[in-house]
Amino acid sequence: MRFFHPVKLALPLALAAGLFVAPAASAMKFELVPFGDPAKCGAKCPLVIGATGDISNETPRQFYDFLVKNINDPRVRSIVFIHSPGGGVEASMKLGTMFRKTGVMAVVARVLPAPPGQGPALTVPGARCFSACVYALMGAKKRVIPPDSLVGIHRMHFDTFGRDAGTGDSAATRTYGTGAFIAQLAGYANSMGVSRDLIYSAEQIAPERIHIVTPQELRKWRLGSQNF
Repeated sequence: MRFFHPVKLALPLALAAGLFVAPAASAMKFELVPFGDPAKCGAKCPLVIGATGDISNETPRQFYDFLVKNINDPRVRSIVFIHSPGGGVEASMKLGTMFRKTGVMAVVARVLPAPPGQGPALTVPGARCFSACVYALMGAKKRVIPPDSLVGIHRMHFDTFGRDAGTGDSAATRTYGTGAFIAQLAGYANSMGVSRDLIYSAEQIAPERIHIVTPQELRKWRLGSQNF
């Protein structure tokens, strides 16, 4: 699997500020990870992309820049191992659209390079793709959720923190997605081959909770497979 030429990646990356912006403290980072047995392939081992952290407004641009920087390396494969607690909904849709444009296969997993001389790269159990991460995952051409990984959904929201005007105490204001935005998100899911019912089901889950998508729901909502 190889990436398309970068001229085909030209996408409108301007993102609306305000709603559903992910915290910047642990913003998503991209790195190339050798995925093969160095004893057999040496310096020619294929490279996959590790994507770990929150999806912020800057993430789609950073992914684009990452691809442009590495696209001419023949070892790079269009496989993204993603591990994320979520982030911005609009940014996640942008990232998912880029995944689709580039023909990415996304795997909910963490991958680490093996120590020198100790065989192929290691996949670490317990990866997750929660909240808005699911909307980025949708964009992948093929989506794999191994049995030891978790995908979780809940109602989209954005909390604004400030001070109560009367008491001076800290206070939070919670904003939810409008009906129009939910419809837009459902349309995006449908365009990626995923059932709109996933979006409507997520909107029934309280923001304080995470519903772990079951293998049956993976199939029902056409979100992905547990097998490569």
